[in-house]
Amino acid sequence: MKYTFRQLEVFLAAASMENITKAAESLAMSQSAASSALKELESQFDILLFDRVGKRLQLNELGRLFRPQVEALLAQGAELQQAFSQHAEAGALKVGATLTIGNYLAVGVMANYMRTQPHARVSLEVANTSTIARRVKDFELDIGLIEGELQSAELEVIPWRSDELVVFCAPDHPLARRKRLGDDDLREATWIMREPGSGTRQTFERGMHGILSDLNILLELEHTEAIKRAVEANLGIGCLSRVCLADAFRRGSLVPLNVPEYRQFDRQFYFILHRQKYRSAGIASWMELCRALKTDNKD
Repeated sequence: MKYTFRQLEVFLAAASMENITKAAESLAMSQSAASSALKELESQFDILLFDRVGKRLQLNELGRLFRPQVEALLAQGAELQQAFSQHAEAGALKVGATLTIGNYLAVGVMANYMRTQPHARVSLEVANTSTIARRVKDFELDIGLIEGELQSAELEVIPWRSDELVVFCAPDHPLARRKRLGDDDLREATWIMREPGSGTRQTFERGMHGILSDLNILLELEHTEAIKRAVEANLGIGCLSRVCLADAFRRGSLVPLNVPEYRQFDRQFYFILHRQKYRSAGIASWMELCRALKTDNKD
């Protein structure tokens, strides 16, 4: 082969950081060695993979075409090296999860993964759906777990488990005594909500079709625990996943509210992977453990 794995590593690092000095630092190389490796890769095939703008390197069309193939090849090589050196079937895994999944489901899966793969390392990034999707697209995460609907030609979106949102309030809130709410009650209520761009907000807005513009949204918060505390303090009512409300409902610190039956808040949780991402043994094991969690945690 005319290319080396080191040249490919420099290519990927430069594609990610858009700067050869930072790419070299990430690979523990000198700037000159990294620059030489990249120039050799391009000259060997008489191609240019980047547009040079001052000190900035920006992938050109050819570089964007080859990046997924290079990423997949290096992932396979890293997995083979791990198997040779540690006799392990799964290696390091970079997982992204949206807030509800990350805070209430993914940590348990991570514990099971590390128990079944004692040599493996897992990193977990928690962010909203749009951020996780972007990082999976850029090969910065191996797999994403999201709660929002997503359309992307670059990503494979695989259903994982069902979920539903629940409208809730503090036990001493006036609406807590109502057997069922009507649309007028929803309009008159004060709401504490997740921020726009989150999967939870997306499902809520779909369920509130027809009256969404009439709702009084007092606060928009990024964290589910902050929303629960605000609702417990009687600042308003909220709408979150049943997964993150189960403990509060058992304790009685929050209570569910019955909304009109035509207000549907059911949804799916999904796996997302880049369509050109190499499906390593680690990814397969993670997805298997997630599906086992689905069986054990029916709502």
